[in-house]
Amino acid sequence: MANTKSAIKRIRSSAKKRERNRVFRSRARTFVKKTKRLIAEGKIEEAREKAQLAISALDKAAEKGVIHKKNAARCKSRLMRRLNRTAQQPTGSPNEGKA
Repeated sequence: MANTKSAIKRIRSSAKKRERNRVFRSRARTFVKKTKRLIAEGKIEEAREKAQLAISALDKAAEKGVIHKKNAARCKSRLMRRLNRTAQQPTGSPNEGKA
C-alpha cells in the first residue's frame, strides 16, 4: 500500500483512468470482432456497416490515447483489406481453392 498522500492520489487517479480507457478499448475490440464475424459469414453489406463503426471506435480510442494511432491505423487497414478481399471473391467459401 502507498504511504504518501501523493501516491494514494495517484492510485485513485490511475484507477479512474484505467476504467475510462477500458471502455474505449473494449468498444473498439467488440466492433472489430463483430465485423470479422460478419465477414467470415459472408454478410458483406452488414460487415461494411459494422466496419464503419469499428473504424470510428478505433479512431476514438487512438484520439484518447488508449491505443497508439499507428496501432489503430494497422487495425483499420487489416480489417478493410479482409473485407475487400472477401467482397471480391466469387460466392463460396473464403478458403476455397487454397492448398
